[in-house]
Amino acid sequence: MTTVKYTQEHEWIRIENGVGTVGITDYAQEQLGDVVFVEVPEVGRTIAKGEAVAVVESVKAASDIYTPVSGEVVAANSALADAPGDVNLEPTGKGWFFMVRLADPSELDGLMDQAKYDAFVKSLA
Repeated sequence: MTTVKYTQEHEWIRIENGVGTVGITDYAQEQLGDVVFVEVPEVGRTIAKGEAVAVVESVKAASDIYTPVSGEVVAANSALADAPGDVNLEPTGKGWFFMVRLADPSELDGLMDQAKYDAFVKSLA
């Protein structure tokens, strides 16, 4: 079963078999504008929930990407170094940032599901 959750900082995490793939939402990439640089964390790095672990820069701003869960980085999307625009083209597809093996799956409980995230984004307008 695949579960997708969202943060108020506009990251998404898709969980499959205890591993979460993390990226930014379509809303976030729209707010940033054209992404020109992405820095992803190193594989093997231990990360803590809420820690800034990646960076995305656009023509408008630079933003930290915060991990929604604690764990170990098991994959990083190094392809974004050469194709940062993938974040704009497919933010929930090939524009993902990193994968993390969850240390504590209960950390997902505090995140939003799709309906709550959509309502949150609507409240920002």
